[in-house]
Amino acid sequence: MPKLKTNSSAKKRFKLTATGKVKYKHAFKNHILTKKDHKRKKGLGSPAYVDKTNMPNVKFMLNI
Repeated sequence: MPKLKTNSSAKKRFKLTATGKVKYKHAFKNHILTKKDHKRKKGLGSPAYVDKTNMPNVKFMLNI
């Protein structure tokens, strides 16, 4: 059986932590920031973790 290729878009967006969680960056933090309040922008800057319901799909795309 041939090797499976890692999904190129997934490898750019997700990172595996040492504990096995998958970390990603929030969306909507790149431009048009003047209308977003400070609290919202601060929250979008912090890393987020993939929900357990989506974990099998993400791990499949990353070949983990």
